[in-house]
Amino acid sequence: MIFMLVSLLFPVGCGKKEVKPAPQESKTTQEAFELAEAIKKAYEEKDKSSLEENTTADGYRELISAIKSFDRAELAFTPTWVEIKDSSVSLNISWKGAWTVRGTVTNESGLAVFVLEGSPLKLSKILRENPFRQPE
Repeated sequence: MIFMLVSLLFPVGCGKKEVKPAPQESKTTQEAFELAEAIKKAYEEKDKSSLEENTTADGYRELISAIKSFDRAELAFTPTWVEIKDSSVSLNISWKGAWTVRGTVTNESGLAVFVLEGSPLKLSKILRENPFRQPE
């Protein structure tokens, strides 16, 4: 009798919890963070093909025209706010950077807004203080 009662309750008590899928906004936010990191890495490595791959045509032109010559660059991005409107994502990033040019190190910091569009997301423009325009 006890065995029967336990066998009836066992499937109910050991059921798996339902796993809820992540909301689309969360996925989009994660994609925006990953894109910003990919662009940062490509910039530090002077990988123009990767920069082009992760930007729109207009975004690439704007980005390449802003880049100054450097021997070495180290950037740190801290995403501070994400706003999603229709097919556009605005990613606010607090950034710090150190650029080495002919042995001289320049440190800068600022706040940039990356405007991302499309699917998959691509950088279309940078508002406010562009970290890729350094050192000035």
